[in-house]
Amino acid sequence: MSLRIILAASAVLAFAAPAVAQDAPAAPPAAEAKSAAEIALEAKGEAFQARMEEMGGEMQAAITAAAGDQAAVSAALDAIVAKYQPEADAFSAELQAFLEGQTATATEEEKAQMAQVSASLVPMIRTVPTMVRGQIEQAAAAAPAAPAAAE
Repeated sequence: MSLRIILAASAVLAFAAPAVAQDAPAAPPAAEAKSAAEIALEAKGEAFQARMEEMGGEMQAAITAAAGDQAAVSAALDAIVAKYQPEADAFSAELQAFLEGQTATATEEEKAQMAQVSASLVPMIRTVPTMVRGQIEQAAAAAPAAPAAAE
């Protein structure tokens, strides 16, 4: 599912920038110790990903239950997006706060990387419920067309 790709890329981007500047030479990336804040944010990111996957399942079920009634599908999907949007907003705010908190001890290069992540990733996370909705609707619209195209 492309949502996994988006969230995996998000996690990679969010943690690609070193979180803390070090006076001593940096350890290899695999051996680098993560701060408690990084570990907590990663756990929140994984929980957010799981919730967005649940949301996708709910959306798929709503489309199936509506049995082609577009008004019912739209209303159900609106309600599901509204239910999960606060979680996307909260996670994006937590990521923003984390990045801002890390800038105090970051080098200029790290600050630039964090600013780039903040400018691109934080807004993207806010739109995940809407993006998932669009992907699910496209998949549902393509599903009936696929058997017809095969004939």
